[in-house]
Amino acid sequence: MFDIGFLELLIIGVVGLLVLGPERLPKAARTLGLWIGKIKRTVSGMQREISAQLEAEELRQKLDEQQKKLDEGLDRVKRDVEGIADTPPRDPAKPSAEEAPSSPPPEQRLDDALARARETAADEPDADAHKDSAAR
Repeated sequence: MFDIGFLELLIIGVVGLLVLGPERLPKAARTLGLWIGKIKRTVSGMQREISAQLEAEELRQKLDEQQKKLDEGLDRVKRDVEGIADTPPRDPAKPSAEEAPSSPPPEQRLDDALARARETAADEPDADAHKDSAAR
């Protein structure tokens, strides 16, 4: 902390001995040591708290970034699913002019699109399992 050499410490000791005397100098040195110890502990405690706050802030920023990415991905998937729900599959037996006069509510379209996506996903692993068993 301070650039104090042996000579400076010797001069401080001699001046302290002359000013305080041999009876009070050890008590004053002990008291000074205790104060310096308290100051060092206080400073190190503050440093730890500052470091903890900085780490917490970094974690908050990372969490916010991850939350934004998750929200963007969720919005993208939601738009994709809604896009699938907006374009119902065409039945080749029915001409397009004979479609229902009113479309179902958005919730129903979303549920239908999710059901179709689940059916498609459920069909795909079965096809992979058949390919794996045929390859063996």
